[in-house]
Amino acid sequence: MDPRDVTTIEDAKRIVEARQLTHVKVGLFDNDGVMRGKYMSKAKFFSSLDKGFSFCDVVLGWDVKDQLYDNTRYTGWHTGYPDAPVRILPASCRDVLDEDGMLLFIAEFAGDAEAVCPRGVLHRVIDKAHRMGLIPHAAFEYEFFLFNETPHSIRAKGFRNLETVTPDWFGYSMIRNSTYSDLYQRILAMTETMDFPLEGIHSETGPGVIEAALNVDHALHAADKAALFKTYMKVLAQKENMMATFMAKWSNDYPGQSGHIHLSLQNDDGSSAFFEENTPHHMSELQRHFLAGQQRLMPELLPMVAPSINSYRRMIPGFWAPTDATWGIENRTTALRVITGSPSSQRIEYRIGAADANPYLALAVALGSGLLGIEHGWEPHAPIEGNAYSQSHASELALPRSLWDATQRFKHSDAAKQLFGDDFVEHFAASREWEEQECRKHVSDWELNRYFEII
Repeated sequence: MDPRDVTTIEDAKRIVEARQLTHVKVGLFDNDGVMRGKYMSKAKFFSSLDKGFSFCDVVLGWDVKDQLYDNTRYTGWHTGYPDAPVRILPASCRDVLDEDGMLLFIAEFAGDAEAVCPRGVLHRVIDKAHRMGLIPHAAFEYEFFLFNETPHSIRAKGFRNLETVTPDWFGYSMIRNSTYSDLYQRILAMTETMDFPLEGIHSETGPGVIEAALNVDHALHAADKAALFKTYMKVLAQKENMMATFMAKWSNDYPGQSGHIHLSLQNDDGSSAFFEENTPHHMSELQRHFLAGQQRLMPELLPMVAPSINSYRRMIPGFWAPTDATWGIENRTTALRVITGSPSSQRIEYRIGAADANPYLALAVALGSGLLGIEHGWEPHAPIEGNAYSQSHASELALPRSLWDATQRFKHSDAAKQLFGDDFVEHFAASREWEEQECRKHVSDWELNRYFEII
């Protein structure tokens, strides 16, 4: 039985029995899009399929370094970190990289925890689209750097003087992907085996940087596949004594790493809701309103797309990362790029996103903001022609310049509360304030260099 044929609880049990597995892997994704999970015995797995199981809710109450939030209401020392209900998703079944016969299943939080579960947030936005008679499709593109380093070597070096897999700037290089064809083929094989296939992969401009574009899929499946790609690209790299980073910007010398989202809507009958034959750029009225929602709400929903301190290091002029909520036709200097063409290719590229974003939350923003634009009949600002970085823009299009400023706008956003729920907005805003506060506790190399001797 092929994992792709698994759709029901009985299918999941049948494939485990057929493979004579004693254990399977089960994982879910936290606030930051980090996959947390474990091996589970067959007996426990079968019971969990039927009745659900419990997972310590601390994974919704700590940061990327497993430090416990002290400012959240949903979970914390004051709640005692109880177990939260979790459901396993049979249709998420897939093979696992280099674990012969092993199966992986995605899980998601249920009950009260579903209100703050990232996958649950996206699910609610997609349900809203379906109620509007719209079917969302998405595809993620990721840039990531590869290093000839290990988790031990980077720490021994203090994260300095790291050796990238390839040197210099050489985007779309046939030499690079041919010389390193074994690596590229290994990546391609993994993405096919684990069912998050790539439409394309190539070297980007910068030392050791690769861009991978995942295939388009229904929005929820697209987010699952993006989250798994990020997780297992890191696994594959470490198995090869390399490391992959999806930081938004790891070096002052090179551009940041994007996590662009391509998004389109279909009507219930399968036709494009974005394409209209006899209109400028083939844009339907619905696509125009959708675009306007994305543009108008981008500044106040930004923390879900740019969730780390490091995210804002990327958003500077001239480094392929927008600094205002602008849009244009086939314009890669704007935050939103309308891609025109046939009914099957008409779409919007949400370009503000960095590689460090949680795919579930970034897609929830890109989709949800557009749906509000449709509901309210909003109209976008005029499109940008030429270099958006060299032009001035309306003040309401300016994006916050720090995680703290972005979070203050987000926590008071009526649109955020309407789309994602009060509980999620409160919890996620607190988690971003925690991130900012953690940063303030540490003295940076820049501060030492600037002040140590002179001040």
